Order: sequence, then structure tokens, then C-alpha cells
Amino acid sequence: MSASPEKFKRAVRQLQSLTLLFVAVILLLCAFLVGVLVNPKMLRFEASTEPYVEVEADEEYDRIENGIHLRTGFVEGEGLMAVVNNCTNCHSAQLVTQNRMSRKRWEATIRWMQETQNLWDLGTNEPLILDYLSTYYAPQEEGRRPNLVIEEWYDLED
Repeated sequence: MSASPEKFKRAVRQLQSLTLLFVAVILLLCAFLVGVLVNPKMLRFEASTEPYVEVEADEEYDRIENGIHLRTGFVEGEGLMAVVNNCTNCHSAQLVTQNRMSRKRWEATIRWMQETQNLWDLGTNEPLILDYLSTYYAPQEEGRRPNLVIEEWYDLED
């Protein structure tokens, strides 16, 4: 009688293994069918017929027109490409052009970006970049507006 319970346990384990295998096969089959439903082209084993398209290099990529670098809007000047290469990797050129700061403030901004935004060490380009920014994007002095020029006066009626 002792052999009979062992046989029963083995049969139950085999049945569990076969059931687990059956469930795994069903799940794989379901996953495959869902894949075919989502992408019917999955079963087509065809070579791609799309022709290779060669993209020509844009010769006007760094073109300057009327003293303005067309791609970025920066003013043409010494250090322009150093600013383009170091500043526009992380943010839009408009972020630079909308801000006007003194050389000291530009340097403080660069230090802040290096400390908090992972800006790399600018090395020998830093003085060139600071010269460019402090020359072309320095604060503009705000003064009084010019007087209005009125060519013809008129009387207000009561």
C-alpha cells in the first residue's frame, strides 16, 4: 500500500507539469496572434523595396545674411560659431537672444549652468564666448522715448 501513494504523487506532479506546459503554449500562441493582429505584415517575409535616399548636405546650414546667422538668429561677429556650437546644443538660440546681460552676468550664468545643468568646461572658448555675448547681447540702455513729431495740430471739439 505504500507504493500506491508515491505513484499517485508522481502522477499528480506529471499532470501539473503537463498542465503548466499546456498553459504556457496557449499563452505563447495568444501572444503571437495578438502580434499578428497588431502588425499583419509580420508574417510577410519580403525584402524591403524602399529605395535608398541620399540626403544632400545643406550648403546654407551656416549661411549669414545681412549680418544675421539664419539658422540661429545670432548677430555675425567674432566668436559666433563658438557660441552656436556651445550654446545651441542644450537650448534654443532664442534663449540667448532674448537675454541681455553684462559680461559679469554672462559669466555668472555660465557658472550656474556648469554647476546645475551639467554644462561642460568651455576651456579656451570661454573668453571668446564671453566677448561675443557681452558685445552683441549686452544690456541696452533704456532712455526716455523721443519726442513726438506732430506735423499738424487739430482742435478738440467740445
